[in-house]
Amino acid sequence: MTTPAEPLTVPLRAAVAALPAYVPGARPAPGAKLWKLSSNENPYPPLPSVLEAITRAAEQTNRYPDMFATELVEALAAHVGVPAEQVVVGNGSVAVLGHVLQAVVEHGDEVVFPWRSFEAYPITVAVAGGAAVTVPVRDDGRLDLPAMAAAVTPRTRVVMVCTPNNPTGPVVQAGELEEFLAAVPRDVLVIVDEAYLEFVRDPQAPDGVDVLRRHANVVLLRTLSKAYGLAGLRVGYAVAEPRLAAGIRAVSTPFGVSHVAQRAAIASLEPTAQTELLERVSALVAERDRVTAALREQGWDLPGTHANFVWFPLGDATLERAAEASAAGVLVRPFAGDGLRVSIGEVEANDAFLDVAARWRSAL
Repeated sequence: MTTPAEPLTVPLRAAVAALPAYVPGARPAPGAKLWKLSSNENPYPPLPSVLEAITRAAEQTNRYPDMFATELVEALAAHVGVPAEQVVVGNGSVAVLGHVLQAVVEHGDEVVFPWRSFEAYPITVAVAGGAAVTVPVRDDGRLDLPAMAAAVTPRTRVVMVCTPNNPTGPVVQAGELEEFLAAVPRDVLVIVDEAYLEFVRDPQAPDGVDVLRRHANVVLLRTLSKAYGLAGLRVGYAVAEPRLAAGIRAVSTPFGVSHVAQRAAIASLEPTAQTELLERVSALVAERDRVTAALREQGWDLPGTHANFVWFPLGDATLERAAEASAAGVLVRPFAGDGLRVSIGEVEANDAFLDVAARWRSAL
């Protein structure tokens, strides 16, 4: 008979013990017929050319990947239009965000970010030893950039700007971002999180690379999980001033991006694949516009979205409405007490959700 282990007496760091849990989008139970609109995933399967690259790369999984992802970094740099020394890749944009914070945040430094925004922000800040300073988003779901600038103190090391904002959807426009950057001290790092960049159609949205060229304290955070459909392979990257990029690279997890992920990402950046991927993104944007128009016709007044999701600020009714959607065969992402985020998926999935939303509306 095995003797039970003694209780753990080694204490966790206080910041770790207090971490909020990252809640992933719900997954259908095996065999269940449910539409999954809870994780902002691209509903399309990998392109044939990308799948072929994945298959070939899988034959080499007994070997370590290129630690610095040299070919992928060069491909991303060419795609973005910057020198390779300004690009750092990682195991998804959340991991890259963690590395950015580790590179610049000392214990107790303040990190300002909007709320509600990406739920990984408070977790990564706490793990880096920073002190979170949250600024409420406006009632229309937009970031309150003047309030965020006002929240900056001599202890502030980083400010995070999520555009389009996850989970509310609005994009930060170029003029307001410039005013914000002018108000933030140059020794404060501004992380512009552009995870949903490819879905943006606002002509007034900023050109992140142009902003970076003019503001050395800006770092861009991007991912291949959303528009590129590589969520299961985890490829994110930062674009930053060379010295900052070197610092981020220095704290990055060794061999953090697998060989399979590197080859899939490189294949996705090939010209033919780019054309096919952008066609898929355009189709998703058109579907987003169809869904939002249908919701307006139902009487909903929701934040304008430039991402691949819509936001319902339902407050205390959030969990009840999420349960109703699940019972109707549609998985959505609830944020208790705040609202629901609903991803844009297949046409059939979106139609199923529109039926649910119509019932919610008639019950108001």
